[in-house]
Amino acid sequence: MHIVVEFVRTLIVAFVTLFPVVNPIGDAPIFLSLTRQYPESVQRVLARKIAAYGFVILAVSLLIGTEVLAFLGIKLFVVQIAGGLIVASTGWSLLNQQSVDAPASEPATLEDALKHAFYPLTMPLSVGPGSISIAITIGAHLRPPGGSIFSRAYLLELLAALTGMALLCFVIAVCYGSAERLVRKLGKSGTDIMIRLSAFFLFAIGVQILWNGLSSGWPLLKH
Repeated sequence: MHIVVEFVRTLIVAFVTLFPVVNPIGDAPIFLSLTRQYPESVQRVLARKIAAYGFVILAVSLLIGTEVLAFLGIKLFVVQIAGGLIVASTGWSLLNQQSVDAPASEPATLEDALKHAFYPLTMPLSVGPGSISIAITIGAHLRPPGGSIFSRAYLLELLAALTGMALLCFVIAVCYGSAERLVRKLGKSGTDIMIRLSAFFLFAIGVQILWNGLSSGWPLLKH
Protein backbone atom coordinates (compact mmCIF):
# COMPACT_ATOMS: atom_id res chain seq x y z
CA MET A 1 0.00 0.00 0.00
CA HIS A 2 2.85 2.39 0.83
CA ILE A 3 4.37 1.84 -2.61
CA VAL A 4 1.04 2.66 -4.28
CA VAL A 5 0.64 5.84 -2.22
CA GLU A 6 4.16 7.01 -3.13
CA PHE A 7 3.56 6.21 -6.79
CA VAL A 8 0.35 8.25 -6.89
CA ARG A 9 1.95 11.09 -4.90
CA THR A 10 4.91 11.36 -7.29
CA LEU A 11 2.61 11.16 -10.32
CA ILE A 12 0.43 13.99 -8.98
CA VAL A 13 3.43 16.14 -8.04
CA ALA A 14 4.93 15.80 -11.54
CA PHE A 15 1.59 16.59 -13.23
CA VAL A 16 0.52 19.46 -10.97
CA THR A 17 3.95 21.10 -10.93
CA LEU A 18 4.29 21.09 -14.71
CA PHE A 19 0.68 21.84 -15.68
CA PRO A 20 0.65 25.62 -14.95
CA VAL A 21 3.94 26.12 -16.81
CA VAL A 22 3.01 24.01 -19.84
CA ASN A 23 -0.53 25.50 -19.74
CA PRO A 24 -2.10 23.40 -22.53
CA ILE A 25 -5.51 25.08 -22.18
CA GLY A 26 -4.16 28.62 -22.44
CA ASP A 27 -1.76 27.71 -25.25
CA ALA A 28 -4.45 26.06 -27.40
CA PRO A 29 -5.59 29.35 -29.02
CA ILE A 30 -1.95 30.25 -29.72
CA PHE A 31 -1.43 26.83 -31.29
CA LEU A 32 -4.45 27.49 -33.51
CA SER A 33 -3.22 30.95 -34.52
CA LEU A 34 0.11 29.45 -35.61
CA THR A 35 -1.55 26.58 -37.52
CA ARG A 36 -4.58 28.39 -38.92
CA GLN A 37 -3.52 27.71 -42.53
CA TYR A 38 -3.78 23.94 -42.05
CA PRO A 39 -6.99 21.87 -42.15
CA GLU A 40 -8.36 20.46 -38.91
CA SER A 41 -7.12 16.95 -39.72
CA VAL A 42 -3.54 18.25 -40.04
CA GLN A 43 -3.91 20.19 -36.79
CA ARG A 44 -4.85 16.97 -34.99
CA VAL A 45 -1.76 15.23 -36.41
CA LEU A 46 0.35 18.18 -35.24
CA ALA A 47 -1.25 18.01 -31.78
CA ARG A 48 -0.23 14.36 -31.42
CA LYS A 49 3.28 15.09 -32.71
CA ILE A 50 3.71 17.96 -30.26
CA ALA A 51 2.53 15.77 -27.39
CA ALA A 52 5.03 13.05 -28.38
CA TYR A 53 7.91 15.50 -28.76
CA GLY A 54 6.96 17.17 -25.48
CA PHE A 55 7.03 13.87 -23.62
CA VAL A 56 10.47 13.01 -25.03
CA ILE A 57 11.86 16.40 -23.95
CA LEU A 58 10.42 16.10 -20.44
CA ALA A 59 11.51 12.47 -20.06
CA VAL A 60 15.08 13.20 -21.18
CA SER A 61 15.23 16.22 -18.87
CA LEU A 62 13.99 14.11 -15.97
CA LEU A 63 16.35 11.20 -16.56
CA ILE A 64 19.61 12.77 -17.71
CA GLY A 65 19.06 16.53 -17.84
CA THR A 66 21.54 17.30 -15.08
CA GLU A 67 24.23 15.11 -16.64
CA VAL A 68 23.73 16.59 -20.12
CA LEU A 69 24.11 20.15 -18.86
CA ALA A 70 27.18 19.20 -16.83
CA PHE A 71 28.75 17.42 -19.81
CA LEU A 72 28.22 20.44 -22.07
CA GLY A 73 29.36 22.85 -19.37
CA ILE A 74 26.06 24.74 -19.49
CA LYS A 75 24.57 26.18 -16.33
CA LEU A 76 20.83 25.89 -15.76
CA PHE A 77 20.48 29.68 -15.45
CA VAL A 78 21.95 30.04 -18.98
CA VAL A 79 19.23 27.74 -20.31
CA GLN A 80 16.65 29.88 -18.50
CA ILE A 81 18.02 33.13 -19.91
CA ALA A 82 18.17 31.84 -23.49
CA GLY A 83 14.79 30.14 -23.24
CA GLY A 84 13.19 33.18 -21.62
CA LEU A 85 14.32 35.34 -24.53
CA ILE A 86 12.83 32.88 -27.04
CA VAL A 87 9.50 32.58 -25.17
CA ALA A 88 9.21 36.36 -24.74
CA SER A 89 10.01 36.88 -28.42
CA THR A 90 7.32 34.36 -29.43
CA GLY A 91 4.75 36.06 -27.21
CA TRP A 92 5.66 39.50 -28.59
CA SER A 93 5.32 38.27 -32.19
CA LEU A 94 1.89 36.81 -31.44
CA LEU A 95 0.78 40.06 -29.80
CA ASN A 96 1.58 41.92 -33.01
CA GLN A 97 0.37 39.40 -35.56
CA GLN A 98 -2.67 39.83 -37.79
CA SER A 99 -6.13 38.48 -37.02
CA VAL A 100 -6.54 34.71 -36.92
CA ASP A 101 -8.71 35.00 -40.03
CA ALA A 102 -5.83 36.44 -42.06
CA PRO A 103 -5.15 34.46 -45.24
CA ALA A 104 -2.35 31.91 -45.11
CA SER A 105 0.84 32.80 -46.93
CA GLU A 106 2.23 29.24 -47.00
CA PRO A 107 0.87 26.05 -48.58
CA ALA A 108 -1.31 24.17 -46.11
CA THR A 109 0.31 20.75 -46.46
CA LEU A 110 1.07 18.11 -43.85
CA GLU A 111 4.73 18.05 -44.88
CA ASP A 112 5.02 21.78 -44.28
CA ALA A 113 3.17 21.49 -40.97
CA LEU A 114 5.49 18.79 -39.65
CA LYS A 115 8.48 21.06 -40.29
CA HIS A 116 7.16 23.31 -37.52
CA ALA A 117 6.04 20.56 -35.15
CA PHE A 118 9.17 20.68 -33.01
CA TYR A 119 10.08 24.36 -33.32
CA PRO A 120 8.28 26.53 -32.41
CA LEU A 121 5.15 24.51 -31.62
CA THR A 122 6.75 22.07 -29.17
CA MET A 123 9.79 24.06 -28.13
CA PRO A 124 9.35 26.69 -26.74
CA LEU A 125 5.55 27.12 -27.05
CA SER A 126 4.45 23.92 -25.32
CA VAL A 127 7.51 22.58 -23.48
CA GLY A 128 9.94 25.42 -22.85
CA PRO A 129 12.83 26.19 -20.52
CA GLY A 130 10.53 26.58 -17.53
CA SER A 131 9.11 23.06 -17.79
CA ILE A 132 12.55 21.65 -18.67
CA SER A 133 13.98 23.23 -15.51
CA ILE A 134 11.16 21.74 -13.46
CA ALA A 135 11.68 18.28 -14.99
CA ILE A 136 15.41 18.46 -14.24
CA THR A 137 14.65 19.54 -10.67
CA ILE A 138 12.17 16.67 -10.18
CA GLY A 139 14.77 14.19 -11.46
CA ALA A 140 17.43 15.56 -9.11
CA HIS A 141 15.00 15.40 -6.19
CA LEU A 142 14.02 11.79 -6.89
CA ARG A 143 17.59 10.58 -7.19
CA PRO A 144 18.61 8.87 -3.92
CA PRO A 145 21.67 10.53 -2.33
CA GLY A 146 24.31 7.83 -2.07
CA GLY A 147 21.75 5.19 -2.94
CA SER A 148 21.46 2.89 -5.93
CA ILE A 149 19.70 4.25 -9.00
CA PHE A 150 18.60 0.68 -9.68
CA SER A 151 16.66 0.35 -6.43
CA ARG A 152 13.02 -0.64 -6.75
CA ALA A 153 11.75 2.45 -4.92
CA TYR A 154 13.69 4.84 -7.16
CA LEU A 155 12.63 3.11 -10.37
CA LEU A 156 8.98 3.19 -9.27
CA GLU A 157 9.22 6.92 -8.53
CA LEU A 158 10.76 7.51 -11.95
CA LEU A 159 7.94 5.53 -13.55
CA ALA A 160 5.39 7.58 -11.59
CA ALA A 161 6.95 10.89 -12.71
CA LEU A 162 7.06 9.69 -16.32
CA THR A 163 3.41 8.65 -16.06
CA GLY A 164 2.48 12.10 -14.80
CA MET A 165 4.35 13.67 -17.73
CA ALA A 166 2.66 11.31 -20.18
CA LEU A 167 -0.73 12.30 -18.77
CA LEU A 168 0.14 15.97 -19.18
CA CYS A 169 1.18 15.42 -22.80
CA PHE A 170 -2.10 13.59 -23.41
CA VAL A 171 -3.90 16.72 -22.19
CA ILE A 172 -1.79 18.77 -24.64
CA ALA A 173 -2.93 16.53 -27.52
CA VAL A 174 -6.58 16.82 -26.47
CA CYS A 175 -6.51 20.61 -25.98
CA TYR A 176 -4.62 21.35 -29.19
CA GLY A 177 -6.67 18.85 -31.18
CA SER A 178 -9.88 20.53 -29.95
CA ALA A 179 -8.66 24.10 -30.56
CA GLU A 180 -10.73 24.52 -33.74
CA ARG A 181 -13.95 23.58 -31.92
CA LEU A 182 -13.07 25.96 -29.10
CA VAL A 183 -12.66 28.79 -31.60
CA ARG A 184 -16.02 28.04 -33.20
CA LYS A 185 -17.68 28.48 -29.81
CA LEU A 186 -15.79 31.67 -29.00
CA GLY A 187 -16.31 33.33 -32.37
CA LYS A 188 -13.86 35.64 -34.14
CA SER A 189 -13.84 38.42 -31.53
CA GLY A 190 -13.64 36.03 -28.58
CA THR A 191 -10.83 34.09 -30.23
CA ASP A 192 -8.83 37.24 -30.98
CA ILE A 193 -9.22 38.38 -27.38
CA MET A 194 -8.18 35.00 -26.00
CA ILE A 195 -5.17 34.80 -28.32
CA ARG A 196 -4.00 38.29 -27.35
CA LEU A 197 -4.38 37.50 -23.65
CA SER A 198 -2.60 34.17 -24.02
CA ALA A 199 0.18 35.85 -26.03
CA PHE A 200 0.57 38.50 -23.33
CA PHE A 201 0.84 35.83 -20.63
CA LEU A 202 3.32 33.92 -22.81
CA PHE A 203 5.41 37.11 -23.10
CA ALA A 204 5.17 37.62 -19.32
CA ILE A 205 6.21 34.01 -18.68
CA GLY A 206 9.21 34.52 -20.95
CA VAL A 207 10.24 37.64 -19.03
CA GLN A 208 9.78 35.77 -15.73
CA ILE A 209 11.95 32.86 -16.92
CA LEU A 210 14.56 35.36 -18.09
CA TRP A 211 14.44 37.13 -14.73
CA ASN A 212 14.78 33.84 -12.86
CA GLY A 213 17.86 33.00 -14.91
CA LEU A 214 19.41 36.42 -14.33
CA SER A 215 18.64 36.26 -10.60
CA SER A 216 20.23 32.81 -10.30
CA GLY A 217 23.23 33.64 -12.45
CA TRP A 218 24.10 37.12 -11.19
CA PRO A 219 25.64 35.95 -7.88
CA LEU A 220 27.82 33.49 -9.82
CA LEU A 221 28.89 36.15 -12.30
CA LYS A 222 30.04 38.45 -9.49
CA HIS A 223 32.49 35.77 -8.40
